[in-house]
Amino acid sequence: MDEVTRIPVGGERPYDVLVGRDLLDSLPTLLPGATRVAVLHAPPLKGLADAIGARLAAAGAAPLLVEVPDAEAGKAIEVAAACWDRLGEAGFTRTDAVVGVGGGAVTDLAGFVAACWLRGVRWVPVATSLLGMVDAAVGGKTGINTAAGKNLVGGFHPPVGVLCDLAVLDSLPPADLAAGLAEVVKCGFIADPVILDLVERDRAAATDPTSPVVRELIERAIRVKADVVSGDLRESGVREVLNYGHTLAHAIEKVEGYRWRHGHAVSVGLVYAGELARLAGRLDPETTARHRTVLTALGLPTAYRADAWPQLLAAMRVDKKSRGSRLRFVVLDALARPAILEGPDDELLHAAYREVSS
Repeated sequence: MDEVTRIPVGGERPYDVLVGRDLLDSLPTLLPGATRVAVLHAPPLKGLADAIGARLAAAGAAPLLVEVPDAEAGKAIEVAAACWDRLGEAGFTRTDAVVGVGGGAVTDLAGFVAACWLRGVRWVPVATSLLGMVDAAVGGKTGINTAAGKNLVGGFHPPVGVLCDLAVLDSLPPADLAAGLAEVVKCGFIADPVILDLVERDRAAATDPTSPVVRELIERAIRVKADVVSGDLRESGVREVLNYGHTLAHAIEKVEGYRWRHGHAVSVGLVYAGELARLAGRLDPETTARHRTVLTALGLPTAYRADAWPQLLAAMRVDKKSRGSRLRFVVLDALARPAILEGPDDELLHAAYREVSS
């Protein structure tokens, strides 16, 4: 095991995010006293789930491997119900635990399953994608998708620890790595501009999973999120800033039937949020343009189809940040100065969309 970075997440139930390589031996130490541990995983990660199960068994906990559908298909109430059935059949009690092995979708599902079983049991995300490491695994948000929209059903249930094993990124497809970097770039715009500098200085290193630059990007993004969620677990205030770019992004995902990568949708959403702030007189043109240049350098999309606007607007009206009929957007007043734009008129929204439509 190489050097491990521990990033603390505060709040009522503090925990650490462990970042390093070959971290699986640390997993049993996060779940003392567990006699049964459900390991939720997508089909491509069966080998990793087996290895985790072996380590848990060696530590005295009986592993229950539960295969779930890959990606967003796994974030459904039917899948969660099937997991609960498995826990019930195995006799899971309050001292037992759940481990989620995968990217953001499996992490959200595993946390939701753990949050609801016996009104909350311990859980640990083992993030296997960059997106999972910097976003879903940190902060205790859990959820599933419904026909009404993404993540509208869920709960706040912090894990007891998070494992970000960088070794799994070595074989991650480049498109998936880039998708995760969209969330990293978001953190650069709302809080840590050094992230943007690192990408602009060396694009090749920023997309090489074995480089120290990628590790620094990951750790910086995790620290941004940890700092925010430590003071606002339930998104009652400052945590909203983490949704920068996500209002349009979630609408795109819904229109696409969740076939688009989350990070690709976020990339378009970030450009849209920048243009919305500029047209509202909140953000300077240079910082607005920087959204496109940084995201384009990483090979991420920055436009979406023009004819989708009516569907996107309808989807945004049920966004979690909305209050009644008033849409609310996270925007920037300047670099690293996030704020809320409340109740923009439809013409302003459409004008900003025309800047990102293809």
